[in-house]
Amino acid sequence: MREENDLADRSERDARAKPAGLILHRAAAYDFFVALMTLGRERAFRETLLRLARLEPGEAVLDVGCGTGSLALAAKRLVGSAGEVQGIDASPEMLARARTKARRAGLDIAFAEAAAQSLPFLAARFDAVLTTVMLHHLPRPSRADCAREMRRVLKPGGRVLAVDFAASGEERGLLAHLHRRHGHVQPDEIAALLEAAGLGVIASGAVGFRNLCYALATAPRAP
Repeated sequence: MREENDLADRSERDARAKPAGLILHRAAAYDFFVALMTLGRERAFRETLLRLARLEPGEAVLDVGCGTGSLALAAKRLVGSAGEVQGIDASPEMLARARTKARRAGLDIAFAEAAAQSLPFLAARFDAVLTTVMLHHLPRPSRADCAREMRRVLKPGGRVLAVDFAASGEERGLLAHLHRRHGHVQPDEIAALLEAAGLGVIASGAVGFRNLCYALATAPRAP
């Protein structure tokens, strides 16, 4: 099994970094919420995200705010043995559940506890970076830091897929209550964050599940 990740290359700044924003600790409850949000269509939901990210076999992928690892597992199955998937999260409980899932599935995925605002990887490390329903947990300045870090670890021509809840005044019930409680990030704000970090948005819109929206952006190619 390959090394856990590039933690040996983490700078002193990275080692001292502390997460900012909301950190989720109830891993089982999180998986229940995802099942509820997707109305039991979790597999289709993950396949939609990976299709939006345009993942290809053999690519190196990072999942920022990976939660309990379900999307990372799906990404690893897609990129295959020639590819690589790593996930970071600020919650030890989420990571423990993610590692258990990967072990039971027999998939080689490295998970590490780290802050989204200070990723413990060298520059130009990944072909694709995913972040799903995580940005709204961060304070606004930390969202910008996260976007810059995702840009930093991308290879030239690499892609970032950012997905989050958009505000909706029409939803009612338990899910609407949870959205209002935890917040949202409007589509234009996601695009602005990525563009301010030096990425070019090439696609955006509705994911097709609830009021989730996405933006796909690329890093400039080397001259």
